[in-house]
Amino acid sequence: MLIGWTLGSYLSASFLRAILAVFGTVFALVYTLDFVELMRRAGDAEAATPAVMAQLALYRTPAVAEQIFPFAVLFGAMAALLNLSRRLELVVARAAGISAWQFLQPGLFVALAIGAVSVAAYNPLSANLKQRASQIEAQLFAKSVKSVTGKDLWIRQKSLDGQAIIRAEAAVERTTTISRVTVFTFDEAAVFQDRIEAAEATLRDGYWEMTDVRVLSPGAEPQSYGSYLLASNLDPSQVRQNFTPPESVPFWELDETVQRTERAGLDATRYRLQHAVLTARPLLFVAMVFVAASVSLRFFRFGGVAPMVLGGVAAGFLLYVATSLMQDLGASGLVGPAVAAWFPAVVGSLLGTLALLYQEDG
Repeated sequence: MLIGWTLGSYLSASFLRAILAVFGTVFALVYTLDFVELMRRAGDAEAATPAVMAQLALYRTPAVAEQIFPFAVLFGAMAALLNLSRRLELVVARAAGISAWQFLQPGLFVALAIGAVSVAAYNPLSANLKQRASQIEAQLFAKSVKSVTGKDLWIRQKSLDGQAIIRAEAAVERTTTISRVTVFTFDEAAVFQDRIEAAEATLRDGYWEMTDVRVLSPGAEPQSYGSYLLASNLDPSQVRQNFTPPESVPFWELDETVQRTERAGLDATRYRLQHAVLTARPLLFVAMVFVAASVSLRFFRFGGVAPMVLGGVAAGFLLYVATSLMQDLGASGLVGPAVAAWFPAVVGSLLGTLALLYQEDG
C-alpha cells in the first residue's frame, strides 16, 4: 500500500538531503586531501601551480568519490531515519497506521533514483574527468606518475626493422600515448642495435611517433632528435584497450568497448564486469537502505541506538568486503560477471529485508 503524496514527498526530501549531505561531505574531504597531496608533489614540476593543482584535484575527485556512493546512501539513510525517530515523527506515523514498509517506500525510491542518475550521468562525467586528469598528470608529472597498473608498462613488438622492447613509466588512459619511454631495438638476428629514450611516444598506424628523443648506439656518440619515428606492427586499438582501465570508460561506451576489445582478440572480462556492476548499482543502493532501516528504527527513548548504528556500519563494511571479493572473482574469471555484480546487491537486499521482517513482524 502506498502512502500519501504529502508524507511521501516529505520523507523523500529527508532521505535525499541526508544522502547528498553525506556524499558532499565525503567529496569535499577527498578533494581537500587530494589537493594537499598534489601540492606536495608540485615541487616536481615547474608548471604545477596551485590553480592547476586545484583543477587537477577537481578532475580526480569524482572518480574516487564514486567508490563511496554506496556508503553515502547507507549513512544518509541511517541519518534520515534516526532524525525522524529522534523527532518522534516515526512514532506519529506508526500511530496513524503507517507501517515501516510504507514509510520506507520514499527512501527506496530515492535510492533507486540516485542509483540510476549515478550510472547514467555521474559515471560518464567522472570517467571523462578522470581521463583529462590522466592527461594532465602525464604532462606535469611525467617522471613520477605511474601507469594504469601501478607498474612500468612493457610492450614487445616486431616490425620490418626487427624486434623492439618498449618500457614506459606512464600511459594516458583511452589513448595510445605513453610517457618516459625507453626502447631497446634488435635486428632480425636478435642482436642489440640501439637504446632510444623519449619523453613521449604515440602509436600511429604502423609506427611510433616519439618526441624529445635521445638515441644511444654501441660505438657511436648519442644523438638527439626533436621527433623520431619507429616502425611498429601493433594495432592502436589493442594498445588503447590495454592502457584503459574499466573505471575510465563511461557507462554508455562500455558495450562498444566490449565489442571492440573482442574484435581485437583481447579479453573483455573486465569491461563486462564493470558494465554489470554499474547496472546492479541501483539495487545495491536499495540494499543499503534496507540495511540502514534494520538498524535505525529503534526509538531513542528505548536506548541502545549507538550499538545498532555500529551494527549498521559493520554490516555496510561486510557488504563492501563481499562486493570487492566478488568483483575480484569476476575479474579473474572464476565466476561470471553477472553473478559477481548482482550477488552482493541481491544478497544484501534479501538479508536487509529479512532483518526488517524479524524486527517489524516478529
